[in-house]
Amino acid sequence: MLESLGVEPADEEAYRALLAAPGCDLTEVAKRLDRDEEAVLATVERLEDLGLLTTTSDEPPRLLPTRPDVAVDALVAVRRAELDRVRAEARVMLTELRAQEQHRPENLVEVIVGQEAIAARFAQLLNGTREQLLVLDRPPYASQPGESDPRVRGLLGDGVVVQGIYSPDSLDVPGGVDEAYSAADAGETSRVHPQVPMKLAVFDRKVALLPLSVDQLVDSALVVHPCALLDALIEMFTLLWDQAVPVVPPARTDPQDARLMTLLAAGFKDDAIARQLGLSSRTVGRRVAELMETLGARTRFQAGIHAQRRHLLED
Repeated sequence: MLESLGVEPADEEAYRALLAAPGCDLTEVAKRLDRDEEAVLATVERLEDLGLLTTTSDEPPRLLPTRPDVAVDALVAVRRAELDRVRAEARVMLTELRAQEQHRPENLVEVIVGQEAIAARFAQLLNGTREQLLVLDRPPYASQPGESDPRVRGLLGDGVVVQGIYSPDSLDVPGGVDEAYSAADAGETSRVHPQVPMKLAVFDRKVALLPLSVDQLVDSALVVHPCALLDALIEMFTLLWDQAVPVVPPARTDPQDARLMTLLAAGFKDDAIARQLGLSSRTVGRRVAELMETLGARTRFQAGIHAQRRHLLED
């Protein structure tokens, strides 16, 4: 019965004999067990180590067995502590194994196939994000503007920093500008860049998700784990961020002028700006010319950059 607790069958037999006749000396126990005294002495020493008996100071010493309930509880506690140590060591080994596996070339990049699988992986990565989400936003989209996953907005409520860079094409789709401003109102730090090279999401700077194709909506994506490629993607985002123009203006800037300057910096033409602002192309052209003269800009994009540098546009 006690073998599972580390007690050998021969030792358990001696313990049971002592329970039947407590206080025996070594010679008496050897006779009861029909063993030589040297073998019984080794058994007694093991039982003492396990806490199953104690010896008196009499001459010859008497052997007193510990009560079974007390003895078994103590053995169970010892075994449980040993199992806990083994479990902890196994977790350390698993962590080391994962660290090794992460740096194997075949484990640095995952290929995800299928829109449902991509959506599930994206949701999983979002749920694990605790500090920062970096996003490059550009068409094509699997869903319409306004249908973006509410979990992205939920991250803002959890204190996660969300930084988004929009391409002109993402603002030019119906509702695109309103969607960008809505995200900014929710707490996202938003900017616009005239040349966003790809769609990208970086989670806590530890893993990135990007489509396999840049210009086509396909059912495949890449998940990049810590490696030189992930470092390059983060560096690309940082460079684009430094060059991009903030979406949200300060209160002192006229809202319509602020949007106009943002769209200018994004590379929009007059007709596109007129559609976004609900103005005529002639009005937009006149206002653009006035702004360029005021800002001392030679080009439309330069006007947006000058507006940013003069803090007419701020995060």
